[in-house]
Amino acid sequence: MTEFNVIEFLKQAVSIGASDIHLHVGEYPAVRRDGKIIKIDMPPLTDTDVIKASLELAPLHLKDSIENMLDVDFAYEIKGVARFRVNVSRQLAKCAVVIRTIPYTIKKLQDLYLPEAINQFTELDNGLVLVTGPTGSGKSTTMASMLEHINTTYQKHIITIEDPVEFIFNNKKSIISQRQLLVDTPSYSDGIKYALRQDPDVIFIGEIRDKETVSNALKAAETGHLVFATIHTNNAIQTVNRIINMFTPADRPFVRNQLAEILRGTVSQKLVPLASGVGRHPACEILVVTSTIKDFIEKNELEQIYDLVKKGSFNNMITLNMSLYGMLQRGEITEEAALTASSNKNELKQMIRGVFHGTGMDK
Repeated sequence: MTEFNVIEFLKQAVSIGASDIHLHVGEYPAVRRDGKIIKIDMPPLTDTDVIKASLELAPLHLKDSIENMLDVDFAYEIKGVARFRVNVSRQLAKCAVVIRTIPYTIKKLQDLYLPEAINQFTELDNGLVLVTGPTGSGKSTTMASMLEHINTTYQKHIITIEDPVEFIFNNKKSIISQRQLLVDTPSYSDGIKYALRQDPDVIFIGEIRDKETVSNALKAAETGHLVFATIHTNNAIQTVNRIINMFTPADRPFVRNQLAEILRGTVSQKLVPLASGVGRHPACEILVVTSTIKDFIEKNELEQIYDLVKKGSFNNMITLNMSLYGMLQRGEITEEAALTASSNKNELKQMIRGVFHGTGMDK
């Protein structure tokens, strides 16, 4: 039997455009392409195959202990092919490896089929901008594109705090310092705290996970820095709620006011399969915090925000359904794909039937 070669498998996965690779004991090796899991016609993986693969990919400081660790993330690179984000975990006491491919090339926003309105967030001097969406929705790619736009356009110091470092930037007009958790800094909250002493203009936080990280992110934005962060939520309202609810009920009024002052906007996205059957494009919800929306956040009238975004396209705001409807009208996606991606299917059905007014999409 031919021995499983993880490096060759990764090269093949990149060549066919796979976004993720799954290695599980007793299962066929699998890849995710265009959002779908594809099992590869190879012998099922043995315990030895998966452990050997994890050891081959692990950085030097983890090689001796990785077999005994329950969950660990790290980066790996095949020169000239791609970088990879690797997660080694346990399932039913067996080793499992899931690998995300990270291209070398950082694409421009327009090449990612993202709305031009996102560019307005890269022009800010301070405040908090959140990029949100479920796992695998392209948040990291969008965020890298925004940072690269700043890098090529402005003379700034950008600090990234990631777990692990994904896209690698080359200094252009800006200087970029990339810090990895447990290698360059012990935690997100510590990374932000010390970043404030490193003369930053822009701070990127790989993921908001806890109250301490939120607190330090808010503080950094309050003190005149532009802070970008990702968070696992599905829309703007859920994002605001999620952040506020990380705090105790007694602290929430203060945090709500703080967030209203420094939040500049949110970008929520989902990747939707194209009608051609090949590839996916992002559907986006864009919220720009205006004085009216700031007032809604302070008063905890978050449901009003969605109605405001829905009523018009000022500040280039758009709901997810408006984005999906536009993609459908342009023939990029099918009605089935649009409805599957929508978090408010009834509203989208009304828009498709032409009975929904005030979206600005039916002109």
